[in-house]
Amino acid sequence: MEIINGFNLKNIRGDILGGITAAVVALPLALAFGNAALGPGGAIYGLYGAVVVGFLAALFGGTPAQVSGPTGPMSVTVAGVVASLAAVGVPRDLSAGQILPLVMAAVVIGGLLQILFGILKLGKYITLVPYSVVSGFMSGIGVIIIALQIGPLLGISTRGGVVESLSTVFSNFQPNGAAIGVAIMTLGIVFLTPRKISQWVPSPLLALLIVTPISILIFGDGAIDRIGEIPRGVPSLNLPSFNKYFPIIFKAGLVLAVLGAIDSLLTSLVADNISQTKHNSDRELIGQGIGNAIAGLFSGLPGAGATMRTVINVKSGGSTPISGMVHSIVLLIVLVGAGPLAEQIPTALLAGILIKVGLDIIDWGFLRRAHKLSLKTAVVMYGVLLMTVFWDLIWAVLVGVFIANMLTIDSITETQLEGMDQDNPLSNERQESKNLLPSDEKALLDRCSGEVMLFRLKGPLSFGAAKGISERMMLVRNYKILILDITDVPRLGVTATLAIEDMIQEAKNNSRKAFVAGANEKVKERLSKFGVDGIIKTRKEALEAALNELA
Repeated sequence: MEIINGFNLKNIRGDILGGITAAVVALPLALAFGNAALGPGGAIYGLYGAVVVGFLAALFGGTPAQVSGPTGPMSVTVAGVVASLAAVGVPRDLSAGQILPLVMAAVVIGGLLQILFGILKLGKYITLVPYSVVSGFMSGIGVIIIALQIGPLLGISTRGGVVESLSTVFSNFQPNGAAIGVAIMTLGIVFLTPRKISQWVPSPLLALLIVTPISILIFGDGAIDRIGEIPRGVPSLNLPSFNKYFPIIFKAGLVLAVLGAIDSLLTSLVADNISQTKHNSDRELIGQGIGNAIAGLFSGLPGAGATMRTVINVKSGGSTPISGMVHSIVLLIVLVGAGPLAEQIPTALLAGILIKVGLDIIDWGFLRRAHKLSLKTAVVMYGVLLMTVFWDLIWAVLVGVFIANMLTIDSITETQLEGMDQDNPLSNERQESKNLLPSDEKALLDRCSGEVMLFRLKGPLSFGAAKGISERMMLVRNYKILILDITDVPRLGVTATLAIEDMIQEAKNNSRKAFVAGANEKVKERLSKFGVDGIIKTRKEALEAALNELA
């Protein structure tokens, strides 16, 4: 097989076809995301980002068939950066030349942090974010995209976040009939185009090709807002600005890094499923980081692995990084030669496309079923959704992960402590637990006449189990011998080990005998470091030892 630097040259035809198809889908989305993130005049920077991130992430990344570029979450985050900078007095208007270098500084920082994540091999941890958090966050992003596009859809100029944007719409409700007409045509095309047609010409591109000429013929130049003048030629190097706004810029860069990592690695999992391959998470983070850092130097919108473009690429024949690079080269050709045509695209058209994107991002299936699956899961998911929309993106994820993990630890702890309750001689469930013991061990336990407390611990004991162990220490006084059975415990956390040590000490303080049985070598080594020695090999031997003590 002819492979050069991981590129399978035998599939060059499929990669070229996949890359061209992905570029066709990416073109209108890149323009729409740029306009949504940076406001009037920002569409071109979305295209810059698609070119730079798409090429470099494919070249250096760890997911062969993945296509990268501006995405909904990244664009929403950039819009948040613009709002934060505007709140401290930086003019929003791109023509003023002040805000773009600051935004791009955040993009560069985000890229560098992603490279650091990859070097530190954090990829496997990023993909461990609970699904309830991911679902709530992505649905929140979808809601934000839709809310921010309501103004442009109606021809009403809006700025800022969800609350500010919607407040502007309601307080200045003067819809533009021409913009609404363009929006209705766009929504009709993106929602109603038959699948047989959209397989050949993606509906967003179809809307771009049909609605733009109609808007020029019917409404002329001044009736509705359009993208406006686009710089000619390839993007030029522009150094970002790091100044007194550095705290805002760094926080924004961290958000971009984390969200971009999550977005990309989730798409990598999708790519693995449909292409029957296995991605390298850490290399993917490094590739995405290089792409975003360089994109910031060329005034490009930050990007991540794009699910829809990746799926289309694979289904069109793309399977190696060549397809992602071809996608960027095609967009670069469009950028150089089609600038004057893109200037006439109405912003209401881009808003219509983004409304469809927002609706597609929302996890409707999980939203409808979450409360049926688990009330706790539903609370986490809806909580993250609301925090994402109305508070802060990064805090929504952090708080959601914290709460979800606490609930998971609580659930695991209940499982870990089940055996302790069932084998308690004072428990109503003891008989059922005894029946689960082998007949010879059950006979031994019966001969102990209720003088032995058998605590059976299960699973990898975390700090969550420590409290449950400690709470049962008071039961030591109700029996003569304690047996701690840890046969089914593959590992012990430090806190749980301390709790076991305290329980054994409590038995000794009350002149009771304590046996520990069934520890594997790893657990035995951990216990010995805490001074717990004399561990009996099996539960049966511990029961026999207890019977001898009672004799």
